[in-house]
Amino acid sequence: MQMNDSQRIPASKANVWAALNDPDILRRCIPGCQSLEMASPTEMVATVVLKVGPVKATFSGKVTLTDIDAPNGYRIIGEGAGGVAGFAKGGAKVRLEEESPGITILHYEAEAQIGGKLAQLGSRLIDSTSRKLAANFFESFASVVAPSS
Repeated sequence: MQMNDSQRIPASKANVWAALNDPDILRRCIPGCQSLEMASPTEMVATVVLKVGPVKATFSGKVTLTDIDAPNGYRIIGEGAGGVAGFAKGGAKVRLEEESPGITILHYEAEAQIGGKLAQLGSRLIDSTSRKLAANFFESFASVVAPSS
């Protein structure tokens, strides 16, 4: 499954970059995230609880940042195990573009793979849930990075 989109964020490129690298901000924005901690400057460990159709699972996993080009973007790679529910792994290329000094466009190209019970739910349910989760993350991220006054 692949997703490409962009989000217009009313904040400077430097502020958006800093937020993309702040585990506390990411934890607050990732749907179902219970914990997210830095293990090293390029690795984070996370616990996320997700419900996809009838399957609810707690995923424990690792997120790695590669191809870091501060403050322009990076590649994020994650994988997690959800016990009997299965596994999820994927990645995204994130690129920041300054539209103006106070407006940043965040572009992303993401791909994901799932296995186990989750994979049996059907591609349309998985696709729609993935798109909803991505939309929720970026909506939350934009509101945290650039709260309305």
